[in-house]
Amino acid sequence: MRNCYLIAKKELQSYFTSPVAYVVITIFLIITGYFFYNLFASFSTLSFQASANPALAKQRNLLNVTETVIRPLFGNMSIIMLLMMPLLTMRLFSEEKKSGTIELLLTYPISDMEVIIGKFVACTTVFILMLSASITCPILVMVFGEPETGPIITGYLGLFLMGSAFISLGIFTSSITENQIVAATLSFGVLFLFWMMGYSVSFMGPTLGRIIMSISLIGHIEGFAKGVIDTTDIIYYLIFSSLFIFLTLRVMESKKWRG
Repeated sequence: MRNCYLIAKKELQSYFTSPVAYVVITIFLIITGYFFYNLFASFSTLSFQASANPALAKQRNLLNVTETVIRPLFGNMSIIMLLMMPLLTMRLFSEEKKSGTIELLLTYPISDMEVIIGKFVACTTVFILMLSASITCPILVMVFGEPETGPIITGYLGLFLMGSAFISLGIFTSSITENQIVAATLSFGVLFLFWMMGYSVSFMGPTLGRIIMSISLIGHIEGFAKGVIDTTDIIYYLIFSSLFIFLTLRVMESKKWRG
């Protein structure tokens, strides 16, 4: 446990002594804020129109701030994460391999799993800070509206689980190349593939469609945004994260085997 802490501490220092963490967090918050402004402004416009139009006022979904602002916001945030998370993970192993410090790290009295977990914890900590900074958006909705708190809590839980899955895959792609750009591109490409699977279900048969939907990332985030915690969705993200951490461990062990 102490070794994991030391690795995580070292990685966190690397994040915040370079512009990477600041740039990623800033861009994430700017884009999130932009989408939030548009959603909330549209909701405000609809509310004013409904006050003068009884027919529009009867459409409850349009005047439900949770359905009109909160749920779409979480959907937008998940897409932004798809773009931003590879930038956080691309350097974790690629930089060590390019600088040659990976060989020195592997000679320390520390296990490969401790190295991987330490880097995973450091990246997850930065991600949590990034996600926490966006909580000002739901707070503003609470100040000016009456959203349901359940979907907000479960929505952030879903984003955290999805982000952890993104990080595990990003660590894996970073471990197989010394080029950070290649690692980020590969990570984004694989994540995008898992994401787009959900949109191709309508072109498949019912059996194959259910299988593809169960593998797709998008199929397991929608429930959280609705305020529903399904153990199937939680297990999916835990298995996804564990799988790519395991694959990263195999990559690390193969390097030792090759000498």
